[in-house]
Amino acid sequence: MTQNGLTPALPAHRSSAHPSTGHDATTDGPHGIHVPLITPFTAAGDVAAGALEALAHEVLDAGATGIVALGTTGEAATLDEAERDLVADVCARVCRERGAYLSIGAGASGTRAAEESLARLKHWPEARAALVTVPSFVRPSAAGVLAHFTRLAEVSPVPLIVYHIPYRTGQPLDAAALRAIGALPGVAGVKYAVGSVDQDAVALLGDPPEGFAVLAGDDAYVSPMLALGAAGGILASAHLATARFVELDAAWRSGDAGRARALGHALARLAAAAFTEPNPTVVKGVLYAQGRIPTPDVRLPLLPASAESVASAQRELARL
Repeated sequence: MTQNGLTPALPAHRSSAHPSTGHDATTDGPHGIHVPLITPFTAAGDVAAGALEALAHEVLDAGATGIVALGTTGEAATLDEAERDLVADVCARVCRERGAYLSIGAGASGTRAAEESLARLKHWPEARAALVTVPSFVRPSAAGVLAHFTRLAEVSPVPLIVYHIPYRTGQPLDAAALRAIGALPGVAGVKYAVGSVDQDAVALLGDPPEGFAVLAGDDAYVSPMLALGAAGGILASAHLATARFVELDAAWRSGDAGRARALGHALARLAAAAFTEPNPTVVKGVLYAQGRIPTPDVRLPLLPASAESVASAQRELARL
């Protein structure tokens, strides 16, 4: 029995292959640097599909293992269903052409609604995982969160990456709770974004379930998370310096701690600058300044980043 009242029943041998896809989290699970793509908009306010496709190719050209469509960074909450489908179509096409790892944001606060959201992923056979947040606002018990993901893992057409971000969801989970979720067949990993490298991160990375990938979700802390054994990261600021984040991941894996520390500090400064205003406003401002997207526009309730914040991020990028 854990402090959350969970008593996970671990099988003697846990297969990480998902029942619907056959994907094996040990050999085919999420790892490396994944970029949660922004959704660029035209001056008329429509999704700029061509710019999105170009961005996807650019980050993969720079060494990213995969991309995430319809994450928080992609402003999925502000898109209508047709726009979400368009974004998923574009990202699926790119990943099919490139053989890249595609994750698609899905889920909901209610379990039935989350099931329906996941069922729609059957439209994109290129998807290798669904990025699903811990239920927000409802604030169930840790046992309720486990039951939620148990049900979703049973019905999802693809493996789940649990998105643990308590400062958005209002639902903290300790290492024991995350291990219980990670032991479920059909759960491939967790995007760990608690706003720090805390005791639970150390405990989870020290003893993760077999085939369960811990991915850094807070850009500023990716270097220490990799040093502790994280499998990679899902990082919005990697839009701006994809190759450098890939280099950081490779440095920690090869044991080049000196190089990794120096690069990690520099990338942490870039990440801090990129998050001085609500994500993805600064990232979009820099991408627009670079001529990579047609506008820096975001949708309400977000507002565009200030010129000062964009300039600060550009200065840190130049230092790299």
